[in-house]
Amino acid sequence: MARESTSQAEPGQSGRRRRFPLTLSPTPEDPAPSPVAGSPAAAEQATSEVPGASLPRDTARLLRSLPTPAMWVDPHGVVLWWHPALEALRIVRRRGIGVGEIAAMVESARTSDQVIQRDMSVKRPGRRQPRLSLRVRVSPMEDGSAIVLVQDMTEAERLDHVRRDFVANVSHELKTPIGALSLLAEAVTEGRDDPEAVAHFASRMVAETRRLTTLVNDLMDLSRLEGIDPLHPMEPVSVDDVVSQACDDVRLLAREKGIRFLRGGVAGLKVLGVESQLVTAVRNLLVNAVNYSPASTKVAVATGQADGSVTIAVTDQGIGIPPGELDRIFERFYRVDQARSRDTGGTGLGLAIVKHVCANHSGHCDVWSRVGAGSTFTIRLPELGEGRKRGRTSPVKEET
Repeated sequence: MARESTSQAEPGQSGRRRRFPLTLSPTPEDPAPSPVAGSPAAAEQATSEVPGASLPRDTARLLRSLPTPAMWVDPHGVVLWWHPALEALRIVRRRGIGVGEIAAMVESARTSDQVIQRDMSVKRPGRRQPRLSLRVRVSPMEDGSAIVLVQDMTEAERLDHVRRDFVANVSHELKTPIGALSLLAEAVTEGRDDPEAVAHFASRMVAETRRLTTLVNDLMDLSRLEGIDPLHPMEPVSVDDVVSQACDDVRLLAREKGIRFLRGGVAGLKVLGVESQLVTAVRNLLVNAVNYSPASTKVAVATGQADGSVTIAVTDQGIGIPPGELDRIFERFYRVDQARSRDTGGTGLGLAIVKHVCANHSGHCDVWSRVGAGSTFTIRLPELGEGRKRGRTSPVKEET
């Protein structure tokens, strides 16, 4: 629902400066040479100001100082000057205001001679995300014209929604093991005269404590990867060492299910990165492969080269992922099978960590999956030059 307020305050200073730099046409007070015909500057000037229109001196100064995309509308509703971003968003169309709600705001501000601000949602045609969230502020001028500031709040609202979901999910995930520990502690107290019951409840407390520790560690890793803490200096890293360390970390879990690792591909490859973070990413893929695979199966880890990239592929013979879930599996706390995740002790952060590790190393992670046939997750990272020269195919070997 639209929210409207009336005030005499100066226009706000918030905005999206990096995406749409504010560039203005020269005025008589601030002369500049005419752009070369056919140049980008000439094209921008031609689409951001009506020929023959000249901005009042104070208006020009005001527009130059604003970090938020703006437009200048004359008393007849003709847009005499506009920021190129507003045309890209279809807010300015054919030198007129292309959004009826904004046009109505301009008329209302002109009639009341007061500043009006409103948040609104408007349709954005031809885009995957169909609507824009805008914060519009209209300031009437003495001559009947108006200055309109249009701030695109779509991304800010999306990020705010993500933050709220994250806090809610973290609270829920922490509540489960903490609640279990509380109940188990009470059970131990009540059954202190029964050694077998105490031993059973104590073992369950150890399991829940490990689950809580894993969750906290994953949250800390994810926070660092998202930029809260700076990434360690990058160095040449051996891909063979990364895979070996990750396999060693998961080997005990694999043995409990009788799952064996197969290793092969191109040996001697190197990437520029942080070894501990890359080990974490591969380890998370291996843990997922083991957790979602039947007992006594195999998990293959293959390294390779393709178009200047190093690939690390983890393939399992597990339950697979439905096609409709593939776009969401890298989201934080998203689980395809909630019940199975509880059984395996998963936190729902493993693949999110993989995604951020890849992004911080200028790479990405692909996934192929078929229900009932298994999945393959492939990490792709830029290859270090010397690794390309030393790369050699190694035979497939089975590790116990």
